[in-house]
Amino acid sequence: MGDATIKVLLVDDHQVVRRGLRTFLEIQPDIEVVGEAGDGADGVELAESLRPDVVLMDVKMPGTDGIEALQMLKERGNPAKVLVVTSFTEHRTVVPALKAGAAGYVYKDVDPEALAGAIRSVHAGHVLLQPELAEALLSEDGTGRAPQGRGGTLTEREQEVLGLIADGRSNREIARALTLSEKTVKTHVSNILMKLDLQDRTQAALWAVRNGIKG
Repeated sequence: MGDATIKVLLVDDHQVVRRGLRTFLEIQPDIEVVGEAGDGADGVELAESLRPDVVLMDVKMPGTDGIEALQMLKERGNPAKVLVVTSFTEHRTVVPALKAGAAGYVYKDVDPEALAGAIRSVHAGHVLLQPELAEALLSEDGTGRAPQGRGGTLTEREQEVLGLIADGRSNREIARALTLSEKTVKTHVSNILMKLDLQDRTQAALWAVRNGIKG
């Protein structure tokens, strides 16, 4: 495996699911499954010892569930990007997952190629928001978004940056699109989070979708 290989940890309480995921992911030239765990607690410990780039995390598991595991990873400062596995009928569980630091989510019946693409996307620093589930999420309370009126405090440039965050663009891509330095984009992102009282770019993306700000 080369330096560009994405190391993935599978956390799911169903062995058959893990086996299926491993079988598919291991044929991808740029993805390596480095470990498996059957519950959230084991997943956190393996994430600490194996240092994967991406964790594919089921939400509902016996013992320590996916939300608790996400919170534990965040408390430990683990840099792994976490993709939550959910179904449309469980969309309420995604709100706390995003607030706990998930980089995005995929459906349980996700197409295998789309799953590989999602792993590559969050590894590249993108926020993964599927439109149909985002709409459902944004109709719920507790999304972590700021009050709508607060968007008026953003400058025109900050609104442009926010719209591109909502499109799932990385800082590098935003810099290229707006002809700015990456350092300047990082400053704009920090200002946006501060002004809207948000914790991370996932919450910023949700806020932008909710308030109709587009890239």
